Amino acid sequence: MITELRRNSNILLCKLLHSTRKTIFPPHSNCHIRTYVEVYMKRKKDPYFDSTDSIHKSLELKPVIALKNFFVSSSSSPHDNYSIPISSVSKKGPEFGLSIRVLRFLRNYPSFFEEFEGPLYNLPWFRLTQKAVDLDKEERSVYEQFRDDIVTRLKKFILMSGTRKMLPLKIIKGFRWYLGLPDEFFKDPLDYVKGCGRFEIVGIEDGLKGLAVFEESNNGNKRKIFSTMQKNAMKSGAYTGGENEAIAFPLFPSKGLRLKQKIKDWLVEFQKLPYVSPYEDSSCLNPDSDVSEKRLVGLLHEVLSLFVEHAAERKSFICLKKYLGLPQKVHKCFERHPHIFYLSMKNNTCTAILKEAYCNEVAVEPHPLSNVRKKYIDLMKESVVILRSKRGSNSRAINQENADSNDLGGVNDRTFELEANVPIDQD
Repeated sequence: MITELRRNSNILLCKLLHSTRKTIFPPHSNCHIRTYVEVYMKRKKDPYFDSTDSIHKSLELKPVIALKNFFVSSSSSPHDNYSIPISSVSKKGPEFGLSIRVLRFLRNYPSFFEEFEGPLYNLPWFRLTQKAVDLDKEERSVYEQFRDDIVTRLKKFILMSGTRKMLPLKIIKGFRWYLGLPDEFFKDPLDYVKGCGRFEIVGIEDGLKGLAVFEESNNGNKRKIFSTMQKNAMKSGAYTGGENEAIAFPLFPSKGLRLKQKIKDWLVEFQKLPYVSPYEDSSCLNPDSDVSEKRLVGLLHEVLSLFVEHAAERKSFICLKKYLGLPQKVHKCFERHPHIFYLSMKNNTCTAILKEAYCNEVAVEPHPLSNVRKKYIDLMKESVVILRSKRGSNSRAINQENADSNDLGGVNDRTFELEANVPIDQD
């Protein structure tokens, strides 16, 4: 009797668990427990990614553009290429992320900032060079012409925050350089995004404010947003838009990078797992499953595809853990998938680069601002040539001066010697 009761209760419990799992969790949440494989290898340098100026010169360009924007917004003489006295900017170095004096920084970039004597007391003034003014006009034209594209990228970035669909404005401000957001956005965010969807400013903890996105619906159904991976898979016919479909990540092995056989076997199985979109709710996923790791790889892939250079400092993802639901050791994901991401150690920082964006130009849509950034970098390089030319001219002038003084000194000595040997008339 007791045995029969136990058997019935066990059957009832199994049915209850089975029905609950069916109604609450999606199909991919209770399968594919992690078969963890330790992916460890020596970091292999890739000269192509380590020498791409659009990635590594971007951090150097950032304070230059910030100062250029300050000139444009604060100058009272746009007719004179936005000239300002050094006194109006000399104490604002920390605002632009400078570790040296502003005066010295401006003199380091003569292709952007032209120095001249002011009207009073011969104090130094600066104005933008004509090339910098022309590029600024082109940049503003891009912001106006491609505003919808830039706002859509911001919207996607926010929609990856799970069920909240919200990010604090301070987080968005921290990623403004990567997202390519203009200064006008932060003056009035809702005015800038007007007409590009439904956005709202909401209050969050600690008195902070956040920007929330409310998903658009079509006849009562939420409009589905597809990631870059899903779009490319649809184009190739490898994905139909259904649930639990597997999408394999495009792999781009660096030259000389070899994987152990057990890692290769694990990677083959990893590619066969279901692809979970970063725009879908993943709260029900088992964090210790391979499916969860594949979703994390897809999320990082999508985030980098939205950025201007399709790259970002790896440490910048730390502040996204709380809002995008990233694991504690998210940085390990970049190391475990070296065929998808490249980690560059140039400029004394670790930069995560999306390989697909540079190895397959048609796979990832370029940011509207990318071409203008490249032109700014080319202009920044001209500063090196100008400074080198100035140093060469100064060196030649000093050498010539020394030579003239030596020649003059030799003449004087010879003249004195001749005068000393002239006999004195003794009348």
